[in-house]
Amino acid sequence: MRAGLLLRLPGRLLISRGRRRRRRAEAVALRRAGEPREGVPGNSPQRRIGDAPIMLAKPQTFMNASGESVGQLVSYFKIPLNQVVVMYDDLDLPFAKLRLLPKGGHGGHNGMRSIVNHLKQSRDFPRLRIGIGRPPGKMDPANFVLRPFTKKEQEELDFTFHRGLEAVRIMVLEGFNKSATYVNTAQSEMLNR
Repeated sequence: MRAGLLLRLPGRLLISRGRRRRRRAEAVALRRAGEPREGVPGNSPQRRIGDAPIMLAKPQTFMNASGESVGQLVSYFKIPLNQVVVMYDDLDLPFAKLRLLPKGGHGGHNGMRSIVNHLKQSRDFPRLRIGIGRPPGKMDPANFVLRPFTKKEQEELDFTFHRGLEAVRIMVLEGFNKSATYVNTAQSEMLNR
């Protein structure tokens, strides 16, 4: 991946201080993921990772309509789909687990469904899923994502989120396979502790 678009879907968690959604700490971390491009204002979403230009984007639509803005960005900047990385939380992954996939379906995630629909049904773009786990018992998922994190959960998510950003950096500089190896190796090491 030599240049590309890094997306964070709105509405749900990637990382936050205290709650599972609607916080901005992850946007700050994403901005720090790459160095500002020369001649571009510091608050611009354009960055560099190594020599590769990247664009950071958080769709300004409802999460379920994310595909509208993603489709427009991809079309306007003529970004190849294999250079679009979508980061999002996933209730179906265990808490603080990362999963990096080269392509795939929407998995019931309405934001991803919208993106696939607006990319002419293409599923050929990488995605980095961050697990938030399932709600306990019969708790409504909408209430679950609004529930505050414990201190321990927050520490785990901070660590996971930084591993996710490192995975993206590796993907940009060294390719998808090395990034996937990093994600899988890091998780194996954590399980063996």
